Amino acid sequence: MDLGPGRFRTFVRVQGVREVTGPLPGPLRGRGATMDPGARFEPTQSEPLDDGWAGDGEAPPVLRTEVTDEHPRTVLSWNRSPDVPFELSLNPYRGCEHGCAYCFARPAHAYMGLSPGLDFESRLFAKVGAAECLRRELARPSHRVAPVALGINTDAYQPIERERRITRAILEVLAETAHPVSIVTKSALVERDLDLLAPMAERGLAQVAISMTTLDRRLSRQLEPRAAAPARRLETVARLSEAGVPVSLLVAPLIPVLTDAELEVLLDAGAAAGAVAAGYVLLRLPREVAPLFEDWLRTYEPLKAEHVLQRLREAHGGRLYDSTFGHRMRGAGPYADLLRQRFRLARRRAGLEGHLVELDCSQFVPPVGGACGGDSAQLDLF
Repeated sequence: MDLGPGRFRTFVRVQGVREVTGPLPGPLRGRGATMDPGARFEPTQSEPLDDGWAGDGEAPPVLRTEVTDEHPRTVLSWNRSPDVPFELSLNPYRGCEHGCAYCFARPAHAYMGLSPGLDFESRLFAKVGAAECLRRELARPSHRVAPVALGINTDAYQPIERERRITRAILEVLAETAHPVSIVTKSALVERDLDLLAPMAERGLAQVAISMTTLDRRLSRQLEPRAAAPARRLETVARLSEAGVPVSLLVAPLIPVLTDAELEVLLDAGAAAGAVAAGYVLLRLPREVAPLFEDWLRTYEPLKAEHVLQRLREAHGGRLYDSTFGHRMRGAGPYADLLRQRFRLARRRAGLEGHLVELDCSQFVPPVGGACGGDSAQLDLF
C-alpha cells in the first residue's frame, strides 16, 4: 500500500493470516478494533515489524472491506442455550462491517483462520444462495416450525446487505411460507423491508428488536463506527412501530461506567419512539474480545479503563467474563443486582413491562417441492 515516496506499508499472508508489517500510527477511521491479533487456531503467529517510519505523522492506511462468497449447504441452526429466547437462528453473513468494539461474535472468525480484530469487520463472508438453501430446509418433512431469529451472531442488515440483498431474499421465503421471524439489528436498513415485515406482523409472524448502546454520538461513533447513529435508530423504532411491526428496545451491551448511567434515558427514549418492550444485556467479553475491548478502552477512554474493568470483575467473580449459563448475560453481585433493580424500575416507569406478542407458528405452509424437489420435499395435500 503506497503511502508516498519512501513510505509504504504492506500486507502479507502467513498461512492465511493477514498481518500488517509495522504498528498502525493510530486507530483506523471507520473501524472499531484497535488491534488485529492472530487467529487462535493457526499454527503460526506473527509479530509486528517496525520499519522506522512509525510516528512520522503519516495518515493511517485505508482498510477496505473484502467480501468472499460462500455457498452453504444448510443455513438454519438450532440453539439449546437456556439464556436466549429462541431455538432457531439464521445468519446471512460471517463477520460484521459495523465494527462494534464490544461484539461477542468476534471470536468466531478464528474458525475461518482470521483475526477477531480488524479481519472480523473487514473480511466478510456472504452466504450466497442462502434463500434457496432455506427453501430446501423448510420443505423437509423433518422441519419443526419455530420463530427464526435473524441476524443474531452478526447483523443481518450490515452495510453490505444494501448490495447483496441476502437478508431480503430470506425474508421473501419466510413471508411466502408464513414462517415466523424475529430480527435483532442496529441498522436503519431494516426499514427497506417494511413491505414484507408489516404484512407479516399483521398476521403475528414478525417482530423486531432495535439494539441501542448509548445516545452519545461521539461515543457511539467510536464504539460502533459503521452502525446507524443513535438518533437514527430511534427513528427506525418509530417507523417500524407506525407500520404496525412490534418493536422492542434492547439495551445491549450495557457497559459499566461508560453507558450504564444512560439506562433510564435509553428506555424513556425507546418508549417515546414507540417500543412496546425492552431488555438489556451486560457487556460480554468472551475469549479474544476481552483483550480487544481493553485495548479499545485504553485508546479511547484511558481515564475510565480501569474503572470499567473493575466493575466487570465485580459482576463476574473477579474475572472479566464468566460464560456460565444463567450468569453470562446479567452477571452477579451488588453491581449486577443494582442494574437489575434499575432496569426493572425504569422499564415500569417507561411503560415497557409488556412482552412482544408470541409469534404464530400455526400458519406455516411448506414450499411445494422445495427449491430442488426430490424425495425431501413436503407434499401438498390438496
